[in-house]
Amino acid sequence: MISADAFPEELGCVAIGRNEGERLRACLLSLLRAARPGAIAYVDSGSTDGSVEMARSLGVEVVALDLSIPFTAARARNAGYRHLMLKQPGLQLIQFVDGDCEIVPGWMEGARVRLHERPELAIACGRRRERHPETSVFNRLCDVEWDTPIGDTRSCGGDAMIRLRALEEVGGYDPSLIAGEEPELCVRLRQRGWIIERLDAEMTLHDAALTRISQWWRRQVRSGHAYAEGVAMHGAPPERHNVAQYRRAIFWGLGVPLLAFGGALPTFGASLALLGGYPLSGARQYYRARRRGRSNRDALVAGTLLTVGKFPELQGIFKFHWTRARGRRSGLIEYKHPG
Repeated sequence: MISADAFPEELGCVAIGRNEGERLRACLLSLLRAARPGAIAYVDSGSTDGSVEMARSLGVEVVALDLSIPFTAARARNAGYRHLMLKQPGLQLIQFVDGDCEIVPGWMEGARVRLHERPELAIACGRRRERHPETSVFNRLCDVEWDTPIGDTRSCGGDAMIRLRALEEVGGYDPSLIAGEEPELCVRLRQRGWIIERLDAEMTLHDAALTRISQWWRRQVRSGHAYAEGVAMHGAPPERHNVAQYRRAIFWGLGVPLLAFGGALPTFGASLALLGGYPLSGARQYYRARRRGRSNRDALVAGTLLTVGKFPELQGIFKFHWTRARGRRSGLIEYKHPG
C-alpha cells in the first residue's frame, strides 16, 4: 500500500461527482489514506448538497465546472487531469474514480506497477464490487454487471488508472457524451495500438444506491442512449462499437412485440408464441451468470432484469435519435438521489 508521504510524484488522482453527499466523503477519504491532498483533484458538476465545501474541508482541491456549459462526466474528467498536469510537472499516471466509489487499499500501487511492467498498456482497471448488493435487486444486478473477465479487454469503466501520454494522444475523453464515455475513449486508444487490461485485483467499492424501479429504469434508458450514440460514432466495421447491444435492444424491445401482436390476427394468435422468447432470453442470462460462479439468486436477478431492461434501453435509443433529428443534444440522464 502506498503511504501518503511516499506517494509518487508521477501519480495523481481525479474524483468526479454531482450531489454524492456522504458517498463522496467516503471516496475522498479512501484517496486521502494513500495520496497527498495536493495530488487529488475533485471535480464538481454543479452540486447543491454541500459537496464542494465538504471536499475543501478535507483539504482536497476542488475544480468547479463552468455552470454555463452542459455537465458531463467526460468533461469533468478532462478538467481534473488537466488541472493536475499544471500542478504536477512529473505527472504520468492518473487514477480516475467516480464519487460514489471508494478505492480499495493497495489497488493504486498494484496498478502503477503493472503499467510500468507493460509500456503498451494505456489503462489498468480491476474489480469493482457493489458495496450493498443486499439492499435491492437493482444493486444486486450492478454487482453481477461488475463481475467481468480479467485480462486484456476492449474497455473499462469510470474507475481506472490511465497513462497520461496515451490519454493526451487521443485528446482525452469526448466531453459531449452524456454516457458511455469510457468505452468510447477505449475505442480510440485501441485504434492507436494501446491495450486495456483488467487485473485480477480488487479496485473499488461502488455504492449504486438503487432502491426504486424508476431509478433502475432511468439507468437503463441512459445505457440505451449510450449504445445509440456509440453506434453513431464507431458502429462501422471493423470496430462495430455497441452494435450488438443496440440490435438486441431493438429486437427485444420493439421487433418481437411488433411481430407477436401485429401478426396475431392473420396468424390466429400463433405469432404470440414469439413472446416465449423472453423467458428463453432470461434463461440464457441466468445460465451465463451461473457459469461465472454467481449464486442462484444473483443469476435469477440478472436473467429477469437484463431481459426486461431491453424496453428502457429502447427508450434511450429513441431519445438519442429524436434529439439528434432535431439538431440537439440530450442532457444528463440522472438516476440517483442526492447522497
